[in-house]
Amino acid sequence: MLVQPFVRIDNVTKRFGRFTALDRISLDIAEGEFLTIVGPSGSGKSTLIRLLVGIDDVTEGTISLNGSRIDTVPANKRPTCMVFQSLALFPHMSVGKNIEFPLKLKKVTPADRRARALELLRLLRLPEDYYGKMIGQLSGGERQRVALARALAFDPEIIVFDEPLSALDYRLRKTLEKELKDLHGRTGKTFVYITHSLEEAMVMSDRIAIMRRGRFEQIASAEEIYSRPVSRFVASFMGEVNLFDLAVDGAGQPVWQGAGVTAAPGALTLAPGWQGALMVRPELVRFLAPGQSADFTVQGQMAAEYALGSRIQYSVQTEGGMVITVERPFEARHHGAPGAPVALGWDRDAVHPIAGTGEGGGDGKA
Repeated sequence: MLVQPFVRIDNVTKRFGRFTALDRISLDIAEGEFLTIVGPSGSGKSTLIRLLVGIDDVTEGTISLNGSRIDTVPANKRPTCMVFQSLALFPHMSVGKNIEFPLKLKKVTPADRRARALELLRLLRLPEDYYGKMIGQLSGGERQRVALARALAFDPEIIVFDEPLSALDYRLRKTLEKELKDLHGRTGKTFVYITHSLEEAMVMSDRIAIMRRGRFEQIASAEEIYSRPVSRFVASFMGEVNLFDLAVDGAGQPVWQGAGVTAAPGALTLAPGWQGALMVRPELVRFLAPGQSADFTVQGQMAAEYALGSRIQYSVQTEGGMVITVERPFEARHHGAPGAPVALGWDRDAVHPIAGTGEGGGDGKA
């Protein structure tokens, strides 16, 4: 028996005049899921959530909730709520009155409004005496919590987040990432989250949807997208990556293009005529000491070293002219001066083949 999706975005297109912002995209969202949508500026992610909450109208296609269309329902009648980057709190109201605002619109009694506001303050781990504070007295993180409490006061079925943490400093952002994930688990609400931060997406999401040019490039778990991207675009978008251009000749032999890689017998099992790139993440590449071996090896010179806190990143220029990125934990750093010869290696399990010579393109389907 097929399970009906909680939210179904079916073959949706959105045009602004002659410009197509979304091009026949489809996506199913499960109830209680934390879905994060990422992509470069102009990819269509903000347009998508505006259609979901009803700020803009669909040009073609449908959006359904539990089998009933909502794309024709006015924004104020939809069971959705958006938390904006600006938070859009009322500075002339107290914290309590901000949280109570949607309940007041629903004509909930003052006593019940206050009780619910205090309950939400506890849920968001804010002291109850914050009820009477003014918004201007709060820190950035506290304002973020109040905005979330107000969104939950609507009791929406779907909460949509439009880059809510982007204006916060790094440490506070990392704290709130964990709190949002925890809040999602405690409330059981469906979260649809927009961000430019890959770290946010990786930390919080059940699934990530990567958008490009108004379509979905890949929709999968963070681990799937990071380890097995469907295109060069996704591979590069999801962090540092090494891509080795490769063709397989008619005899099944690899023809490397500029990298100078040597593959051990049996390390490659690609069909004759295959063409594309082999992806290897930097943390899966290792420095080889004399006498050590690997399924894939390449010779080069140390070009640069970069300290990244708990990690060290290295740039190695190969004899074939390619620059390879290597990452090691700080405690396992490699000591080599710039210009020193180095040997790199990685195992066949570290390799992910990506077919095609271009950046690839999604099919708009989930």
